[in-house]
Amino acid sequence: MIFSSPEFLFAFLPLTLLGFVLLAQRIRLALGWLVACSLFFYGWWEPMYLLLLGGSVVGNFALARAMARRPALSKMLLIIGVSANLAAIGWFKYAGFLADNLSELFGLSSGSLDIVLPLAISFFTFQQIAFLVDCYRGIAREYNLLDYTLFVCFFPQLIAGPIVHHKDVIPQFAALRGQDYDVDNLRVGLTVLLIGLFKKVVIADGLAEIATPVFAAADAGNTVTPAAAWLGALCYTFQLYFDFSGYSDMAIGAARMFGIRLPENFNSPYKSRSIIDFWRRWHITLSRFLQEYLYIPLGGNRKGPARRMINLMITMLLGGLWHGAGWTFVFWGGLHGIYLMINHGWRSYGGGLRQSLAAAPGYGLVAGCLCFLSVVVAWVFFRAETFAGAQVMLAAMTELGAVADGFGRQDENISTQRLLILGLAATVAFTFPNVQSWMAREEIVLTRRELVANRWHWRRTTAWGVIAAMPAAIALYKIIYMQNRVTEFIYFQF
Repeated sequence: MIFSSPEFLFAFLPLTLLGFVLLAQRIRLALGWLVACSLFFYGWWEPMYLLLLGGSVVGNFALARAMARRPALSKMLLIIGVSANLAAIGWFKYAGFLADNLSELFGLSSGSLDIVLPLAISFFTFQQIAFLVDCYRGIAREYNLLDYTLFVCFFPQLIAGPIVHHKDVIPQFAALRGQDYDVDNLRVGLTVLLIGLFKKVVIADGLAEIATPVFAAADAGNTVTPAAAWLGALCYTFQLYFDFSGYSDMAIGAARMFGIRLPENFNSPYKSRSIIDFWRRWHITLSRFLQEYLYIPLGGNRKGPARRMINLMITMLLGGLWHGAGWTFVFWGGLHGIYLMINHGWRSYGGGLRQSLAAAPGYGLVAGCLCFLSVVVAWVFFRAETFAGAQVMLAAMTELGAVADGFGRQDENISTQRLLILGLAATVAFTFPNVQSWMAREEIVLTRRELVANRWHWRRTTAWGVIAAMPAAIALYKIIYMQNRVTEFIYFQF
C-alpha cells in the first residue's frame, strides 16, 4: 500500500487511527491494533511475504532474548543472527545479481533467477541487525514481543524508513500508557503528512515526467542533447530528494498522529557546502547506521589516515550496494567514497590555504555549488540503468556550449513549463526552511531542529491551517484525478 494512494489516505489511515483512539485507554490493545494494522499494510502488496517478515521478527526476537539470558553464548548467537539476516537479504536482493555476473564472467548460459524482492527487506533487516548488535554490547534492554514487533513493523516507517533505533521508539510505547488521545497529535501529524504528500505527488512526480524519458533515451543508446541531459539530471536530482523526503515527512506525520515521534531523515541536504555535510543531512538514519555499525567497527578514524580512507571507501561501497543490486549503485557509492576522501584530506591537510579561501568573499557559494554539482554527477550513475546510459548523459552534459544553446530555446526538449517546474523545486530546496525547522516548536522529530524566523513558525491557528491546506488540496486533487496512475516511491525498490 502506497502512502499517496486513495486506499491509504481515505480508508486505511482513518480506520487505523479510529481504532487506536477508541482503544487509547487500554494501551496494550491499542498497540496490538497497530501491529495488526501494520501487518495488513505490509501484506496488502503480497500476503505471502508476511511469512518472511513474521519469521524475521520472531527469529531475531528469540535470538535477542537468548543473548540477554545466556551472556556466555552471546557472541555465537550474534554471529548466527547477523549471518541469518544477511543471508536473507543476500538471497532475495543479490542472488540474481551474483548469478548473472558469474554467468557472464565464466561464459555460462543460464536463465536469470526469478526472485521477487520483498518490500522493505533492506530496512527491517538493518533495523534488526542494529538491535542484535546492541544486545551483544549490553545497551539494549529486554523488551516484550508486542513492543518489539511494533518497533519493527510500525507501518509509517516499515516500507522505506526512517531506519529507527530501538532506544528511540520503544520507550515511547510505554509513555502512551494511561493517556487519553491528544488531538494536537492529529493536527500536527496531519499537517506534516500533507506537506510530504505535496512534495511527492506534485513536485517529485512532476519532475519524474521530465527526467524519466531523458534517462530512458540514454539507456536505450539514443542521442541526448546537452540541454536535455542537464535538464534530466537536475530534474532527477530534485525528484529523488522530494520523493524520499516527502515519504519521510509522511512517515513522520503519520507516526505523530499516533503520538510517536520518528527520527529526522533529511535536513536540507542540497544546502550543504561539503560532501561531509551532505551526508550528515541526507538520509540521516542510514548514515547513522553505517557509521555506528560499519564504519566505527572497521576502525573509523582511530587507526591512522590511510586506514580511515579505506574504511570510508568500504562503507560507501557497501552503502551503494545496499541501495541496489547493480554495478551503477556500487559505482555511485564508490564515487561518494572518493568525494569523502578528498573532503577529509582537504580538511586535514589544507592548512593555511584552506583557511584563507574560507575567509574569502563568496567562498560559501562556490563551495555549495561544487558540492551540489558533485552530487548531481553521482546521481546520474544512481539513476541510469547501465553504465552506457550514464556515459551518454555525462558526455552530453560536458558539451557546455551546446548546453547554453539548448537553454536558449534551440532545443525542443526545453520548454518554459519544464523550466518553471525545475525552478520551483530548486527554489524550495535551496531557500525554503525544511519542515522540521518550520514546525520545530512542535518537536515533530526526535532531533531538535533550529527555529526559523518567528513570523514563519507554524502555529495551531486557522490562518496556518489554510496555508497548509492549499498545497494539500492540490495534491489530493491530483491523486483523485490520477485514479489508477499512483506512482510508487523511489525507495520502495531498495
